[in-house]
Amino acid sequence: MMFWLLAEESAKGEATQETAHHAPAIVELVNRYIGEPVHHFQVAYTKPLWDRLLANFGTSAENVFGPYTPENAVPWYTVMFVIACLLCLAAVFFLRRRLSVEEPDAKQQVLEMGIASIRNLLLDNVGAHGMKYFPVIATFAVLILISNLMALIPGLMPPTASMSVTFALGLSSFIYYNYVGISENGLFGHFSHFAGPMLLLAPLLFPIEIISNLVRPLSLSVRLFGNMFGDEQIAVNIANIWPPITYLLSVILYPLTAFVAFVQTFIFVLLSIIYISEVTHAPHEEHKEEPGGIITLPNSLEAGGGH
Repeated sequence: MMFWLLAEESAKGEATQETAHHAPAIVELVNRYIGEPVHHFQVAYTKPLWDRLLANFGTSAENVFGPYTPENAVPWYTVMFVIACLLCLAAVFFLRRRLSVEEPDAKQQVLEMGIASIRNLLLDNVGAHGMKYFPVIATFAVLILISNLMALIPGLMPPTASMSVTFALGLSSFIYYNYVGISENGLFGHFSHFAGPMLLLAPLLFPIEIISNLVRPLSLSVRLFGNMFGDEQIAVNIANIWPPITYLLSVILYPLTAFVAFVQTFIFVLLSIIYISEVTHAPHEEHKEEPGGIITLPNSLEAGGGH
């Protein structure tokens, strides 16, 4: 119920935000060409399903997702998220073609710093075996960072300023770390982890752990959405004080926007890594190679030949 209430407020905020920005031109262009057929499909098929589901929570599809019209059949955050994905692919292919071992340029050095940062977070929180999760974590990092930084591009909006996008990202992280836990420990082993180390306290700890884990997608999404939406609203309100003069004031806030974009990306990635560290463990033979693992004695001492 709490999520649907937040979704209603988010829909109102997104409608206000889109009105304040007069909807990016690319969004209007997309809906001009495919808005009508998409709108008919939504009204005929998806809207009745959502109305029946949301009626159980005392709300409706239009309250949660906003009004259904051909002009917003493809929401702005969907268009912006697709653009963010395309920018991620373009950035990866562009940087990959310029990689050089002998003469790394500034772009490559920045890329290597980012890779090293994620690598160190995985090693510190998960261990050496955590590097197999690097592709997924790095994908989260690149996608969220570029989505956040789209606030700096004129004519675009950050998709992470939408609750729909941030909840999808939080849900993806939630599904992934539970998938890791189940695949490595089995279904029973994964859920027994929530019971704690003492059987006596299991009846108390198990429901608490289950609830705290179910809340994680919402906490991840609300944190990211709140910061990006708030930052976007500050820029919009300042720009609308005395346009076009105050447009320059909103540009002055660009360094703060970039800082918030990096910080929120770091927090999301760090929390996702911590959640993974709670459900995965190094194979027994790798413990001795990891910091904090099982300490093994030299062969001479094990054989009784040392003192």
